[in-house]
Amino acid sequence: MSGHGPAGDRPRIASVRPRAARPEAVARVPAQRGAHPDSPAHLLVAVGTDRHPFDRLVAWLRAWYAEMAGEVVLTVQHGHTRVAGLPDAVPFLGHAELQAAMAQADLVVCHGGPATILEARRHGHLPIVVPRDPTRGEHVDDHQQLFARRLGAAGLVALCESRQDLLAALAAGLADRSRFTVTVDTEATDGQRAAVRRVGVIVEELVAAAAQRRHRPWWRPWRGPDPDEGRNP
Repeated sequence: MSGHGPAGDRPRIASVRPRAARPEAVARVPAQRGAHPDSPAHLLVAVGTDRHPFDRLVAWLRAWYAEMAGEVVLTVQHGHTRVAGLPDAVPFLGHAELQAAMAQADLVVCHGGPATILEARRHGHLPIVVPRDPTRGEHVDDHQQLFARRLGAAGLVALCESRQDLLAALAAGLADRSRFTVTVDTEATDGQRAAVRRVGVIVEELVAAAAQRRHRPWWRPWRGPDPDEGRNP
């Protein structure tokens, strides 16, 4: 009679042990960079390698740093921009040097270049982004503005298009150094890169379409007489 009756009709439930999360899939929050809350904050500024100077951003930082000296350890990768009056300024950083600088930084300010933004986020930063403006001679087109605005609307960067925006972001970041950090999910890194690349492609297509509209001739080329012209219906 085994298996019959109330006890035998009950299904057997096997015990299931919870699966341990894979180490590479565990999200982590970047550790506080500063050894002590009262220690100077490390600020990395990266303007990229474009041949156009980014004098506007450097001028904003120079005036700000004049009042903040002693409270901030500043590193500026300035490319082709003049940086008189700013300490620890280097024209370019190699890949390994940039990784080390981002790993040490508490805050990252950068231009709207996709590669720089991706690297900053990979190191746990919500980058403070000041896109280059072509109307000021800072770039050849407005793709950085379009790109940064898309990411800003999605909450992937802190977009600053004015001096007031930048100063407000820096003040907030110095008051709370965790304000501009993001949770790093190592398993999602490739997905984030793919998403940013897709946005980049969309922006490139928008820029190309706008350029085509700007250069479209107002006249239509003459293709000769209409072969049906003059024929009786």
